[in-house]
Amino acid sequence: MARIPTVYITDFDKDHLEVEPYWDSFYIFSNDAGEASSSDGCGWLGNMEDEPDIPPVKQVVVAICAMEKKSGSKPMKEILTRLEEFEFIRTVIFPEEVILKEPVEKWPLCDCLISFHSKGFPLEKAQAYTDLRKPYIINDLDMQYDLQDRRVVYSTLQREGIELPRFAILDRDSKDPSKRELIEGEDHVEVNGVIFNKPFVEKPVSAEDHNIYIYYPTSAGGGSQRLFRKNTRNSYVQIGSRSSVYSPESRVRKTGSFIYEDFMPTDGTDVKVYTVGPDYAHAEARKSPALDGKVERDSEGKEVRYPVILSNAEKLIARKVCIAFKQTVCGFDLLRANGKSYVCDVNGFSFVKNSSKYYDDCAKILGNMILRELAPTFHIPWAIPFQLDDPPIVPTTFGKMMELRCVVAVIRHGDRTPKQKMKMEVRHPKFFALFAKYDGYKDGHVKLKKPKQLQEVLDIARGLLAEIEQKRADPETEEKKGKLEQLKSVLEM
Repeated sequence: MARIPTVYITDFDKDHLEVEPYWDSFYIFSNDAGEASSSDGCGWLGNMEDEPDIPPVKQVVVAICAMEKKSGSKPMKEILTRLEEFEFIRTVIFPEEVILKEPVEKWPLCDCLISFHSKGFPLEKAQAYTDLRKPYIINDLDMQYDLQDRRVVYSTLQREGIELPRFAILDRDSKDPSKRELIEGEDHVEVNGVIFNKPFVEKPVSAEDHNIYIYYPTSAGGGSQRLFRKNTRNSYVQIGSRSSVYSPESRVRKTGSFIYEDFMPTDGTDVKVYTVGPDYAHAEARKSPALDGKVERDSEGKEVRYPVILSNAEKLIARKVCIAFKQTVCGFDLLRANGKSYVCDVNGFSFVKNSSKYYDDCAKILGNMILRELAPTFHIPWAIPFQLDDPPIVPTTFGKMMELRCVVAVIRHGDRTPKQKMKMEVRHPKFFALFAKYDGYKDGHVKLKKPKQLQEVLDIARGLLAEIEQKRADPETEEKKGKLEQLKSVLEM
């Protein structure tokens, strides 16, 4: 019997065919006369005398439903590229225009949905879609409403026993007068009977509002540090290299609802934690925006971040946050202060930037999670792979034992003299002339190490001290007498 030619039809309207909705293609056949006909009794390609039945391989369709700025970001692309390496996974991104303008009945079909809220995203439509299609959900959509309200976030963290800074909520929208009492003093506020001495933090209850203020006591000069989201317009500044700005205003805001909390004395860094499921957390530190407001950037203009190893207690916090908010992919902020770790914000869905290791881990965990859930349903021949966090077991003549992979040691001898430093602010023209002499304006700094250079600094110090003794120095130089004597003593040693 002659081989029957086949015709492969794609991009058909699935809604008008009585086939399983997850089929990606459909086959029809042509007879020797060239007339098209369906193969009787054949739901799959085949049922021919000279070819065996070979059903098409089912792939799990993983859809990304988010605003284009998020779904088209570099981290998302990196992770989706790695997800596509799974034989049984295919990814699709819902176009922003479809999300915003089309009814959910016309949204593409999927088996697994990764959807998350950001500014302008219609969260209620995403919920309607999941109710209609019932895909496997990576990040719970209902809880994403809670993440938009810091009051609910703090309440959830408290309920789970997660450490928070001491706080009180001033709810000016409440009809209960006991929830909107504010008494302000020069160096403190009393919120519903709870006193906060400066420095304290004032956060809007809306998690979408990033205008967080830190108020300082008069002993530290007063005023406030005003934090804001980087690279956005602010009434004070519009510079991508800043994350906060100082204001002389010391009075708290009089309109709106806020959370007031103790300012936590950290080492000048914030720890950003990113979970991928309850058993994985990546952490890195950045310079705190409360420090001086200037963002540290590398040669490529990216914010400098430092790798952080989480303690066992912090890993447990990450697990609790992930489970409590039902967000598989979740970011939150930790403050390390007074020997403890405090959660000060939960951001919901967020990715690490510029980390190939994180992209690899995230894609592997998500891919395995999705197939573990859906492979049995779709009869996909997928076996659960060896997990990274499984203990490495190897057979030996004495039985099975755990394998020692490596030993890492950090060794430093202790026979070192601590560095002796002194800092001195100088404004005298002689110092500026020395700065210019050694091309300080070219690089923004100058390092003087040679004996001749240090001698020049010493000569300036001696000369200024002589002017002070002779009553010829200006008042600002006279105020520096103690520092100049210290500088002279150091250089004469």
